[in-house]
Amino acid sequence: MASNTLPYFDFVPRKGFLGTKTFAVTSKLIFRIGFYLHISSALVVWLAGIPQFWPTLILKYPKWHRNLGKIYVFGILALAAPSGLILARFANGGLSAQVGFALQCLVWWFLTFKAFMFIREGNISEHVRYMIRSLAVTFAAFSLRTESYIMYQYFGTKPIETYLTVVWLSWVGNFFLAEILILTKIDRYFVKLINPLK
Repeated sequence: MASNTLPYFDFVPRKGFLGTKTFAVTSKLIFRIGFYLHISSALVVWLAGIPQFWPTLILKYPKWHRNLGKIYVFGILALAAPSGLILARFANGGLSAQVGFALQCLVWWFLTFKAFMFIREGNISEHVRYMIRSLAVTFAAFSLRTESYIMYQYFGTKPIETYLTVVWLSWVGNFFLAEILILTKIDRYFVKLINPLK
């Protein structure tokens, strides 16, 4: 994640992903603000989110768990999801891609907000369930790259077909997998870890 993100901070205007955009788009201040805010905050969110389900962190370092959780929630609600909406407006692939990315950001924001509100209310069971869902959407960027590679290399799909498919599959698929995990009652394991820390 960092290796994909940090090179952009030499601010070369046509590097990597930015090279797929027209000059009219990359010259817009709102796009540049949204882009750099999104890639930096998304990296922080990812780093803060990964350890949230580590049993050792929950049991031995509950303050770290809470503080990383605050970073994760703030990063999504105030930075990553809103800046993602800006980028969705300029997404390649037309209306389907724009709607797909916009819905991803709105769902991401909502799930994270619900997880935050449930822990404030002391409802650990629902907090854990919504954090599983939120983290699933957080990992959509990884799913998008993985699914793109598989579709292109093994199924021979055209680039635009691949792109328009993974725009939706990356986060909807992850959300579906999160629901399967919740149906297996995996959330109960984490609820038992957290409850003694109250």
